[in-house]
Amino acid sequence: MSFASLVRKELCSNTTSSTYKLKAELYGMMLFAKHFSPVKITFKTENTYTINRYINLSTNLYVPLIEKTSTLKAKKTNTKLYVANFIDENDCKRIYEDYGHHSKQISLRVNWANIDDDDLLSSFLRGVFLSCGSVTDPEKSYHLEFNVQYKNLCNDLCRVLEEIPQCAIKANVINRGGAFVTYIKGSEQITDFLTYIGAHNSAMEIIGTKAMKQVRNNVNRKRNSEIANIEKVAAASAKQIIAIEKIMNSKGLETLPDDLKEIAYLRIENPDMSLRALGESLTPPISRSGVNHRIQRILQIAEDIQ
Repeated sequence: MSFASLVRKELCSNTTSSTYKLKAELYGMMLFAKHFSPVKITFKTENTYTINRYINLSTNLYVPLIEKTSTLKAKKTNTKLYVANFIDENDCKRIYEDYGHHSKQISLRVNWANIDDDDLLSSFLRGVFLSCGSVTDPEKSYHLEFNVQYKNLCNDLCRVLEEIPQCAIKANVINRGGAFVTYIKGSEQITDFLTYIGAHNSAMEIIGTKAMKQVRNNVNRKRNSEIANIEKVAAASAKQIIAIEKIMNSKGLETLPDDLKEIAYLRIENPDMSLRALGESLTPPISRSGVNHRIQRILQIAEDIQ
């Protein structure tokens, strides 16, 4: 089951005895559904929990005649598309008007009278998400969006999202394939929103996943840094050994001053040792900068050899 499906399952398990909250949630589902008009109300979803939630809310609140159908969405998959249609046009008109809409409306808009307090707003947005929302797996990215049919309704949704009192959400809108998409990015905004609409476990899942990703990233950065350091030491050591062998094959190491001869033999015997470790192996020990100074003298001598 995808992460988005788990979120829907959690939201559909929400229980409340408040008729007002249930009506607000159903309003969000209907308003952003396939059709919501005085002559036709149609709801479509691929999620079993969502279709059952929609039918239960509709039946308990308005007792309409509902026809439910399901078809395979694609021949090569087991994904089903569930469709719920209100059979009686009188039911459509009754529900449409009960939510404060009328047939003379030029465009479908949010009726703010239905969501005039914080609890109703939360329930309404839960219904909106169940109707047209989706969220990506937090292992991949942090992206939550709503696919809306109408521009004005999409703009209304942006305004609703940005007016949530407990969240600091910045919603954006794009046009995708003839539909309008309102989207939210960023783990903090998404977790705040999911918590607000009642998907507490899903929000915690995102937080936990983000923490694990940060740990993995820190480990990878440390490992990459260590590998880079090892490669750097190996490259420097190889250059030093080449210089020492050049001196050995031309003039001989015995021609070097004692302090340089000592470090040259030590380097040949310990090609993977850091400068600090080389310094600590000397008697008496010297600092890393002291070793580096001697190495630079050896490199210069090798460079001067024709």
